Amino acid sequence: MKQIMIIEDDPVIQEELKNLLNINEYAVSIVMDFSDIVEEIKNCCPHLILLDINLPIGDGFKVCSKVRTFSNAPIIFVTSRNTDMDELNSIMLGGDAFITKPYNVSILLAKISSLLKRAYPLEHTEILSYHNTILHLDNATIEYKGQSVELTKNELKILYFLFKNAGKIAPRADIIEYLWDNQLYVDDNTLSVNITRIREKLAQIGLSNFIKTKHRQGYMI
Repeated sequence: MKQIMIIEDDPVIQEELKNLLNINEYAVSIVMDFSDIVEEIKNCCPHLILLDINLPIGDGFKVCSKVRTFSNAPIIFVTSRNTDMDELNSIMLGGDAFITKPYNVSILLAKISSLLKRAYPLEHTEILSYHNTILHLDNATIEYKGQSVELTKNELKILYFLFKNAGKIAPRADIIEYLWDNQLYVDDNTLSVNITRIREKLAQIGLSNFIKTKHRQGYMI
């Protein structure tokens, strides 16, 4: 169950959001002490944050800026402030969405769902298989004929993308864009390094030439 933190000082809106999220099977935490919001976020480690701009102490922009120094959890500004500058500041400081009050419940829930799927695409027990090779997403391993090897976060997501496009060429640019969307820093050179490391790990379990390079196009399995 995903944990969502509500940072809102209006008790009526707090309760409204809490009930809405509970009904939709999210765990909820609410900030009650606004003197050290950032510390509460660190202690709670929420999967997503609903953040107001106007707070009793400081403002949501400062909170967002500080959170981005240690967390990539999606942040949705839910606020009565609706100027273009407010929305621009929310984006520039690391916010993922900007929703004005009174908010549309369906739109808010859709945005929450979309951001959670984008931020945590592999947090399920899906198993992908291709040519007797099994990619385990739950424990970040790849298995071949009873042997397995652990993968880093980057390696897992690269292989996930290749498995999802098995039998087709996956352009380098598409892989990089996919990783960027999932908040992983990868440029062209970093991708090459990761592919090399993946191939070395595959060789350890008896897989050679599993990932094929298509000159000036990309990779495929």
